[in-house]
Amino acid sequence: MSAIRTFSITFAVTVLGACGEPQQAAAPPVPEVGVITAGPQPVPNVVEVPARVQAVRTAEVRARVDGIIERRLYKEGSDVKAGAPLFRIDPREMRAALSAARAALTRAEATLANAEQDVARYEGLVADGAISRQQYDAALARVRTARADVAETRAEVERAKLNLSYTTVTAPISGRAGRAQVTEGALVSAASATLLTRIEQLDPVFVNFSQSSADLLEVRREISSGKLEVPALNRIEVRLVLEDGTSYAHTGYLDFLDLSIDQTTGTVALRAEFPNPERILLPGQFVRARIHAGVRPNALLIPQRAVSVQPEGASVLVVGPDEVVAARAVRVGEMRNGSWVVLDGLKAGDRVIVQGLQKAQPGQRVSALELPRGSGAIAGAESTSASPR
Repeated sequence: MSAIRTFSITFAVTVLGACGEPQQAAAPPVPEVGVITAGPQPVPNVVEVPARVQAVRTAEVRARVDGIIERRLYKEGSDVKAGAPLFRIDPREMRAALSAARAALTRAEATLANAEQDVARYEGLVADGAISRQQYDAALARVRTARADVAETRAEVERAKLNLSYTTVTAPISGRAGRAQVTEGALVSAASATLLTRIEQLDPVFVNFSQSSADLLEVRREISSGKLEVPALNRIEVRLVLEDGTSYAHTGYLDFLDLSIDQTTGTVALRAEFPNPERILLPGQFVRARIHAGVRPNALLIPQRAVSVQPEGASVLVVGPDEVVAARAVRVGEMRNGSWVVLDGLKAGDRVIVQGLQKAQPGQRVSALELPRGSGAIAGAESTSASPR
């Protein structure tokens, strides 16, 4: 019995001693994340802005003489050529004025002929002393006056002819004639310049848009630093997205950049010219213009899922040389094929986390797995959407 008691005591002491020793906790596994290495590549710089279509030329056709509209000579909404007749104003009054002017010219010419005959007769008489020099000088003065009257009445005849021609109102430019603003029987006035119709040239057309002065200043800085390569102004391509989201088939080119800033909006006016053979673009139409403002030769593309965009700015998670995660604030530009163009905050060679973001926290050690370029982590060069910087 004593041996059994001794064994029991010894076993109990051994068990209690074993329970008192602390257990060594197993270390948690290092999380694995997928990364891509940021590498420079040439990327077109596309800026998208709202824009409006404007006719290249717009002519307001107005009355230049007083009278009654006799007839409309064109079809509303049709294309007309420059010089085509549009309206006819009652010409009878203008014809009467032309006849009166021609009669006055005939009378003035007769007066001039008589005065010139007097001078011819007086030349011999004044040489013989038959008349005084004063009479001869008076005859010369009458000739000069008669010649002035003839010139004046000839001008009146030309004015009367011009007014008569104004009774047939013609198109000053080629384009599409709009709705008539007057009907047959309406009284039009030259003094009030009665509007008859409008003509707009629709091929080509202008597209007007604007850019903030801050963005324009940033573009100039990037050009100076070599971050952006931009062609000549008239070779900058502009493409349009219509109101229904479809792309316009024709490419336009920038043709105007204002040299002053609008004091009200703080923007700079720009304009592009587009061919419009199908008349798809109409004046006043709203479109979105995508300006292909050069190429960024050393741009960095980061997948959209790797960039966290918050109200205070955008950021990414990068893995440092010591395999420790760090948060990095970045400045992004337009999005291309599901990837952001990073303008600032990253440099070539940085490893950006694109997979396993939920397992990575700043300051945490991770196991980084490099993803292949062909895995879709980096988008191609063709643009599917763009946003202004």
